[in-house]
Amino acid sequence: MKEILFVGAGSAAGGILRYLSGKGLTLIFPYPFPLGTFVINILGSLAIGYIYGMASRGTTQPGLFLFLTTGFCGGFTTFSAFSLENIHLIRNNNWQQALVYTGASLAFGLLATFIGISLVKNI
Repeated sequence: MKEILFVGAGSAAGGILRYLSGKGLTLIFPYPFPLGTFVINILGSLAIGYIYGMASRGTTQPGLFLFLTTGFCGGFTTFSAFSLENIHLIRNNNWQQALVYTGASLAFGLLATFIGISLVKNI
């Protein structure tokens, strides 16, 4: 139960920061390119990499690790978890799985979004 609370609290904080950051970046840089999401994804990936690196040294408590990675980074951007999972695959010499995971995530994610929008149009 304690782990769930760590993840939930981190998710709330990450989600709020994502919302505020996205709005702020869009106001500062009102371009058609989704710069806010792009910057958030890169920052989230940097953060989860740093946190994972620190945890690898044994300097992060398990509860804090869950709060920061699954919770905060997950709430801030799931792209960071996607990036870290790909790094794990690559480090384990699973290049083919990393490519399939990346390609399939992109293709099926776009397809699922299109289908979801289409379902609403047909209701």
